[in-house]
Amino acid sequence: MKILVTGAAGFIGAFTSKKLVELGHEVIGVDNINTYYDVALKHGRLEWLNKLDGFQFIELELADRDGVAALFKEHKFDRVIHLAAQAGVRYSIENPHAYVDSNVVAFVNMLEGCRHNDVEHFVYASSSSVYGLNTELPYATGDRVDHPVSLYAATKKSNELMAHTYSHLYRLPTTGLRFFTVYGPWGRPDMAYFSFTKAILEGRTIDIYNHGKMQRDFTYIDDIVEGVVRISQKIPQPVSGWTPESNDSSRSSAPYKIYNIGNHDSVELGTFVETIEKALGKTADKRYLDMQPGDVLATYANVDDLMGDVDFAPNTSLTDGIERFVEWYREFYNV
Repeated sequence: MKILVTGAAGFIGAFTSKKLVELGHEVIGVDNINTYYDVALKHGRLEWLNKLDGFQFIELELADRDGVAALFKEHKFDRVIHLAAQAGVRYSIENPHAYVDSNVVAFVNMLEGCRHNDVEHFVYASSSSVYGLNTELPYATGDRVDHPVSLYAATKKSNELMAHTYSHLYRLPTTGLRFFTVYGPWGRPDMAYFSFTKAILEGRTIDIYNHGKMQRDFTYIDDIVEGVVRISQKIPQPVSGWTPESNDSSRSSAPYKIYNIGNHDSVELGTFVETIEKALGKTADKRYLDMQPGDVLATYANVDDLMGDVDFAPNTSLTDGIERFVEWYREFYNV
């Protein structure tokens, strides 16, 4: 098939593009190469992607309505995997307009492109952050997600609502993927595992928020990509007999579905830091601080739907994943 992957220079987008090409698909990768984090990483990912037969890169700002319309008209994609977004919970507090442009305006442009060009399946990245103030763990896709605690989370929730609208009005099959704390080689420098590793190797103090009592469901990049690719092949169908009174917003009478993709294991931040220390063979100098605005206490994914529908659940251990990341980090930065 001919597949559009947005955010192709990003962490998840690059690995997803690589996997799809290896499976024999033609991939058009799009990214705006913004400067939210070190663009050298983005260019590094593109360097190995551009060596693959079957991959083509186009630099494009997805908030550009005419540019997106022209892209869809020229290429006639079979499927679209939309992974481009302005990421970062804390950054959204300081730069709200960037999130509206990248996560809302661009999302509508993508939906319109799919609607007018007979795309078979629109798969998009949501986030575990949509669960917001929910306290019942593990998070299930049918849980209410009405109380986000960051603008980033609110934009992701809005994506799910807009996708459902297009599935309902135009019968466009859409699937949203709630990712849980993705990590691994070539990852994002703003993520804790990356910044902790850098600081520990440089002998600098690391900040531990909420005094180390945060919990996260850390999910290795290869597991995320496997889930994305499998789900892209499963076009959602309307659920017969479904009504809003069922209180399950992850499915619908429209061709619409939501999945969690997480390691279904919640790890305390203190244990996470210890795992990094062990992989580095070096102890961190720690500073314990209060919880930051926009953060949640814990994330933990229920992946029963994922397992039931595509026979897959992430299973890479945190120890193995962090060791692979540290090995890559030392090689990439020559430390």
